[in-house]
Amino acid sequence: YSSKDLHGIEFIDSYVFNQVEDIRFNSTVGKFVGYTEHGVYNAETWNKGSELAQELGELERFCKPNAANHYSAVLDKTGEQG
Repeated sequence: YSSKDLHGIEFIDSYVFNQVEDIRFNSTVGKFVGYTEHGVYNAETWNKGSELAQELGELERFCKPNAANHYSAVLDKTGEQG
């Protein structure tokens, strides 16, 4: 995100095994995407189950409240001399 109103905020949740990204959830895309054979299988399963609803809720439940707190604590202070 790039403004205080959090309009463009995006939640990304990546699942990595042996330094290879298998699955990624992106709130802008709104679903899980698989990048390996195993990841594609799991992404299809998770997109049909309760996992998708849970991930969709994380943007409102976790990201926006915490981003607002961090914005005021960090980004508002950029440029100040310390």
